[in-house]
Order: sequence, then structure tokens, then C-alpha cells
Amino acid sequence: MHHHIFTLLLILALSSAFTPPPPPQLNLVLPSDAVAILSFKHKADLNNKLLYIINERFDHCLWQGVKCAQGRVVHFILNSFSLRGIVAPNTLTNLDQLRVLSLRNNSLSGPIPDLSGLINLKTLLLDHNLFSGNFPLSILALNRVHILGLASNNLSGEIPLELNKLDRLKYLRLEFNHFNGTLPPLNQSSLTIFNVSGNDLTGAVPVTVTLSRFDISSFLFNPSLCGKILNKTCHSNASTLFNSPPSQVLVSPPLSVKKRTNKISVILAFVIGALVLVAAFLSVIACFKNRRRQQTEQSEAKVANFETQDPNGNESSNVMQNSSSELQNRHRKSGNLIFCNNETPFCNLDQLMGASAELLGRGTIGITYKAVMYNHVTVTVKRLDAGKTAITTGEAFERHMETVGALRHPNLVLVKGYSQASQEKLIVYEFQPNGSLFNLIYGSRSARAKPLHWTSCLKLAEDVALGLAYIHQASRLSHGNLKSSNILLGADFEARLTDYCLSILADSTSIDDLNYRGYKAPETRRSSHHATTYSDVFSFGILLLELLTGKPPSQHLSLGPNDIMDWVIAMRNDVEEDTRLKMLVELAGFCSSTSPEQRPSMRQVITMIQEIKETAVIDDNSEGISF
Repeated sequence: MHHHIFTLLLILALSSAFTPPPPPQLNLVLPSDAVAILSFKHKADLNNKLLYIINERFDHCLWQGVKCAQGRVVHFILNSFSLRGIVAPNTLTNLDQLRVLSLRNNSLSGPIPDLSGLINLKTLLLDHNLFSGNFPLSILALNRVHILGLASNNLSGEIPLELNKLDRLKYLRLEFNHFNGTLPPLNQSSLTIFNVSGNDLTGAVPVTVTLSRFDISSFLFNPSLCGKILNKTCHSNASTLFNSPPSQVLVSPPLSVKKRTNKISVILAFVIGALVLVAAFLSVIACFKNRRRQQTEQSEAKVANFETQDPNGNESSNVMQNSSSELQNRHRKSGNLIFCNNETPFCNLDQLMGASAELLGRGTIGITYKAVMYNHVTVTVKRLDAGKTAITTGEAFERHMETVGALRHPNLVLVKGYSQASQEKLIVYEFQPNGSLFNLIYGSRSARAKPLHWTSCLKLAEDVALGLAYIHQASRLSHGNLKSSNILLGADFEARLTDYCLSILADSTSIDDLNYRGYKAPETRRSSHHATTYSDVFSFGILLLELLTGKPPSQHLSLGPNDIMDWVIAMRNDVEEDTRLKMLVELAGFCSSTSPEQRPSMRQVITMIQEIKETAVIDDNSEGISF
């Protein structure tokens, strides 16, 4: 019996000797900076992407994204780590020696915590996350900050006037949030990078020395912003009476009988005068309609001229003849030239059809001509192919063209007007003098010439991205047919999109072109799937690769994501070491992802392009921060 008890006690003693002790309290063993980072990871890394292991006292200085000086964390940079969760209070805010904090391009949500304790912070970048709430006022206490990026989040409320207290600010990005109210009169002399596009700001942009340095691209997609800097007049929405509180509205004393009589006389005189003007106006309209009725048969007979003219504008011998009954039928189906968005008429349909026409090209849904009027006005005319047009009713075509014709942006070719008859649909664009991007890439270069310099690629890509983003936001439509031949070059060689929003009119089932197929997103290559904003992003990625390589899409259809970088460098026939070129290639691959959900929006693309442009500035100002 005693023997068994002794054996049992021995087993218990031995088992207790090999049992590991309980984990020590972190704050008693680890440095405070390591505790702060592990506490941050606990709430912000729900996907467990950060592999932080403690082996030695200062092991945290070797962790991902951490840079130390004398054992203290001075840089904490976790860009694009797929972090998901919140930044809990009293975690990163305990890194009191931190100078650079960058958590860009993750999925962090919730409010931005109180950061006022980070008194040494110089760079704060929280762009491309899901942070919500008002502008974090604790940032205003960080008077050493010179780089502040909060773009592409869900922040709201007003941008505080106290932002002027950050007098060392060089970089301020607040675009694509939900900030409202007026823009404060920022006047930091050091501010060189600034953007508040894509918010809900209202009123006039303050005319300060600082804000006057920035052009309209820093204020885009704020429909209610106005003022001198934007060259947009501000209009009052209501009278002073309705803007005053009820207690301040003054009631006028009763008018005398004589004053009432005078007032009534004035009103009657005004009404009678207005009736006379209306009658005269109706008479003029009646006369105009009679005259147009006489001209319509002649103008309708010339609609087919664009089909029967050669590139030199000479009429061929087989001009189609139409009977009187056919002409009348075509007139009933809106055969007049309709100008879009209050565009000033520069000709009538008769004059347009009589213009000298030069064939420019044949596209997927029609033929394009250059037309020169009798008054030397030059326009581009697209004649839609009736056999490839999906929308056949006049009402649907007119509604669609009114929407498209209302779009106005520096990177879109202006739609001036349109015309339709029973078998003819014409779209009139402003003429672009410098040809297409396709011609720039392929037309004038020898076989040994190199592709465009990456800085030119970057500029053209930004122009295209701005035009696409405007279409997506202003109309909720998609371009649907983005390719280098549908990008024209303006007077200053800026890229301007054309043929936008016409894919809905087209029946593309008969198109068999490898390059055309190369631009199309995988989900839209079947005829039953229409173009979307996501498919536009895919086409943009393919276009960017075309710019960088000087090769058409048919030559990189089979490339995988891991092959793109090597292929681009090989096509450029040199060793490119510039970080910004590599970032452009990565952006192209990001946009041309197979899955639509993995592609960025065009507004995110704009932000990334602008960040590539600013990389040199950031590198100079952020003490070695890597983007």
C-alpha cells in the first residue's frame, strides 16, 4: 500500500517537472513597443497575415514592416498586407518614437484612433482602407506631420479649419471620401501635393496663395464646388428671405390703395407684354417649320452620301435614289440634326451632308469620316452600321444619345450632335487634329524603335483613367470599347476617349478580331454579357501593357501574372530599374485580373497613378519610406 502511494507521488512530481510554466505577462517581459505591436495585431490582423514571433528581447525590430533605432520603433509600414480588423485604441499610439506610420491598401475599418500621443510622427498614410467617422481631430495635434494621406476611405463630416495648424504639411490627400461642407482656406506655403476630389464639398474654393497653385484635377467630382479657381460661377440656391430664421423675417406694413393700384397696373402690363411676345414667337416657329418641311426632303436624300463618297470626297456614280414616300417616312423618324447639351448649331443636316468627306477608318460598329463644312468648320462623323446596331427604335437611340451627349470632360471627345433616319444613324464629334494613340504607338516608328518612354506612358494612362472615371461616375455607363484606336490626341497631345458608351448599341457577335478580343474582359467575351465598369478596368490594364511594350493585345493574351514584368522589360529591349516603371507594370497586372472583384475601381487607379508620379517626392520627404 505504501509502495503504491510512493509511486503515485513520484509520477505526479515528475509530471509537474515537465509541465511548461504559464505564459508570462507580456508587459512584464517584452519591451513596450513589442507589446504595442502585438496588441495592434490582435485586433487588426484577423486574417493572421503577420508572423510575429518573440525569441529575444529586441526581436520585434526584425518583424515585418518594423524599423528601429536604438531598440525603439521609428517606422511601422504595412502596405498591402490584407489586414482586416480595427486599429484598437492604446496600441500603435504607444509607439511614442514613431516617425513613419503607413497602413495603406488594406481593409482596416472603424474609426481612426486618437493619435495625438505620436508627437514625433512625420508621415501618416492610411489611404485605401475602410476607415469611417469624421476627420480625426487628434491628427491636428501632430504638428510635425508633413505627409498626410487619408484618401479612399469612408470618412465623412467637414474638413476642419484647424488643419492650417499643420504648418509643415507638404502632402495632403483626402480624395474619395464623403467629406462635406466648405473647403477650409488652406495656406501652408510648403504644400505641394493636394487632392480633395470625389467628396461632397460645396461652395467656393477659397482663393488662397496655396490653393491657387493647384488646377482643377485636385477638385474633381465635387459637383457643388465652384469659384474662381475652378472657373465656375457660384449661384445662390435661395433668397435671403428663405435663408433667414423665422424670427428675423420682417413683415412690411400694408400698402395704401394708390400703391396697390399702381402695382396691379404694372403686373397687367407685364402679362399683356408677355402674351404678345409668346404670340410672336409661335408665329416665327410656324414659319420655320414650313421652311424646314420644304428642306427636309433634300437633306434626307443626302444621308447616304457618306456611304458613297471616296476618301477624297467625290461622289460615286451609284448614289442611292429614294422615292418621295421613302423620304417622307425617314423625316417622320427624326431625320434632323440634333445638337447635344445646348451645343451651338454650326450647320444643318443639309450642310453636313454636302460637306467634303474623307474616310478615316472602319470600326466595329461603323465608319468614321472627317467632314469639312462650307464655313471651314471641321468635325468627325461616325456613320453607324445598320447591320451591327442592336438598338433599332428611334426613341431608345435618342434617349441614349442625350445621355452620352451630356458628358463633358477634358479627356473625352465632345459629342456635338446626332441624326437618325429609318436606316441611318450619324454621330457628330469634335475633330481631333493629332490622330489616335494607335497611330502614335505603331504608325510612325521603325521596326527598331523603342516603345514610348515610361513617363509618356504614365501621362497618357492618367488622361485615359480620368476620362473613364468621369464616365463611370457621371453617367453610370461604361465605355465598353476601350482600345488604342478609340483614344485620340488633342491639340496638346492629351489623350481623349472617343466612341464611349456606344457598345450598348452594337451587336458584336460577328466581330472576329484577336486584338478586339484581347481588350475584352473574360466575363464579357460571350455575347450575352454586356460591358461593365469592371470590364473597362480590364481593358485599361491591357491598354497600359500595350503602351509599355508597343505590342498589340493579341501578343500577350496568354501571359500569366508572373510573366508580365519580365515580358515588358524584354519588349523594351533595355534594363529598366526605375521603380515607377515597375509600379506601372504592377498596376497593369492588377487591372487585368481575371476576377472582376479583384480589379480596382477607376478612381482607385487614378490615385495609384498619381502616387506613382509622386514617388520621387515621397522618397525625398519620408525618411526612406518605401512605396
